[in-house]
Amino acid sequence: MRTLYRNGRVHTRAARDASALLVEDGIIGWLGDEDGAEMQSAQRSVDLAGAFVAPAFVDAHVHATDTGLALTGLDLSPTRSLGDALAAVERAARARDGAAVLGGGWDDSGWPERRPPSATELDRAGGGAPVYLARVDAHGAAVSSAMLAAVPDLAATVGFSADGWLTGPAHDAVRTSARRLLSAREIRGAQRAALRHAASLGIACVHEMAGPAISSEDDLQGLLALAAEEPLPEVVGYWAELGAVDKARELGAVGAAGDLFCDGSLGSRTAALSQPYSDRPDTRGLLRHTTEELAEHVLSCVAAGMQAGFHAIGDAAIDQVLDAVEAAGMRLGRSAGAGSRVEHAEFVGDPQRLARSGLLASMQPVFDATWGGPEGMYAARLGAARAQRLNRFAELAAAGVPLAFGSDAPVTALGPWAAVRAAAYPSDPGSALSIRAAFTAHTRAGWRAAGRFEEGLLAPGSPASFAAWQTGELTVDAPDDRIARWSTDPRAAVPGLPDLRPGAPLPSCLLTVRAGTVLFER
Repeated sequence: MRTLYRNGRVHTRAARDASALLVEDGIIGWLGDEDGAEMQSAQRSVDLAGAFVAPAFVDAHVHATDTGLALTGLDLSPTRSLGDALAAVERAARARDGAAVLGGGWDDSGWPERRPPSATELDRAGGGAPVYLARVDAHGAAVSSAMLAAVPDLAATVGFSADGWLTGPAHDAVRTSARRLLSAREIRGAQRAALRHAASLGIACVHEMAGPAISSEDDLQGLLALAAEEPLPEVVGYWAELGAVDKARELGAVGAAGDLFCDGSLGSRTAALSQPYSDRPDTRGLLRHTTEELAEHVLSCVAAGMQAGFHAIGDAAIDQVLDAVEAAGMRLGRSAGAGSRVEHAEFVGDPQRLARSGLLASMQPVFDATWGGPEGMYAARLGAARAQRLNRFAELAAAGVPLAFGSDAPVTALGPWAAVRAAAYPSDPGSALSIRAAFTAHTRAGWRAAGRFEEGLLAPGSPASFAAWQTGELTVDAPDDRIARWSTDPRAAVPGLPDLRPGAPLPSCLLTVRAGTVLFER
C-alpha cells in the first residue's frame, strides 16, 4: 500500500521543508511539495490538515508496567499533604475489599508534614491489607506492617526502617514482593495502557529499564511480546543485573544496562555524593557496588558485544562509573565506554571526562523542571550552589557527550514536548539547549542510544516513523530569544515551527506512525 500523507508542515533536515510524504512497505519513498509527480501514484491519501509532521519521539528511559499502574490505579502524584495520601489509600483499600494496595507518585518534599506515611498510618488506612507506596523517584517506599512481614529477614537488610520507610536493598526486596501480588492480567493491562498512552503523545519507541530489583524477567518478556503482537510503540529492552550478560541476551534485551543501580535518588537522599547532603549532614547517600565489580561488568559486556550501562545520579556515583570504564579500558587497551550509556547523569563533576569515556548520557529534562531552581527540592537537598550544577545539558553537549532524552515514567509523566521545552528553558538559562538540539535528543538520539543509526530521520529510504501534531505556529517576535530557541542563528527564518516558549500550549498529537503502521490516530 502506497499511502500519501499530504497538506502538512513536514519538518526535514533540508533547508526547505515539505508538505507531503509517501510511505510504502514501512519506508519513506518520497517527500516534497504537493505538486510533485509522486502524488499521482498513491493508493491512499491522508489529509494532515496543516499539522506539523516530524520524526516520532523515542523515550529513552521508561518503566512501562509501573507507568500503566499509575495510569490505571492508585496515583498519589496529585496529593498535596500526608492526609490527602492516606485518604486516597483508604478509598483504594475499600474498593479492593482487603486485597493489597499498590500505588506511588507521592512527594513529601511538597507536603506540609515533610515526611512519608508511617507503617502504623498505612495499617489504619489500608484496613490491615498489604500496602506498598513508592515515592515519586521510585528509590524508596512507605509500606504497611503486613508488607514488612511479607519479606523474610527484612530487618537485617540495608535500608530497612521499622517505621515502614524503606530505601536501597530493603526497598528492592519489598518492591519485588509487592509485584508478586499483581496478576498477569493486571500487568499486561498496565503495559498496554502505558504503551497506548505513549503512542497518543507521538512516541514510537520506548526503552524499557527492567531488572531483578525493578520488575522481573516475565515482565520484560511479556512487554516485548505485547509490543510485537499489537500496533504499539516499539520496546527496546534493557536488563539491569550485574554480570548477567547471557541472561540479558536470552531475555531479548539489547544491553545489560539501564537501571543497574550505582546509587539511588536525591529525593530519597540515596544518590551518592562526594559531600554530605545539606539537609542531612550525616549522609552522603550510598554506592551499591564496588568499582571493580562495575569494571568487570563493562568488560563482560564488551566481550559479548552488548551495551553496558548504569544508573548514576550523584557526583560520587558518576565518578565511580567513569573510574570503572577507564579501568576496563586500561585492561582492553582501548575505549570501553563507546556505545554504552549512563542513566540520569544529573551531577556530572567533569563533563570533559564523561565525554572522553564515550558513554551516552540518558537524561530526563523534566527532573529539572520539577525539582530544580533555587526553591526546588534539589536546592533543599544540596544547597542552591550545588543544585545549580545539576542537569547541565548545554555543558555536556558542548563537551561532546551524546545526549538522549526520556521521562523515567512514572517518575515524571510521559510527555516529550514538555521535556524538549524543559531542556530549552531550564531553571538555569546557562544550561539551555536550542529546541532543535533538544528535539534531536528526544528523537534520533534515542534510536542511536539503542544502536539504531538508520532511524529518526524523515528522508527517502528511512523507516516511516513519524508523528503529526496540532500546534501553535511560531511567530518571531523575540529576536533575542534565538528564534524561540529553535535555532542558534538569530537571523534564521523558521516559519511553521511550534512555539515552545513557556506559557505557550504544547503541541497536541494527531497521528503516530511506526515503520508505516499507524499506532494512534485522533
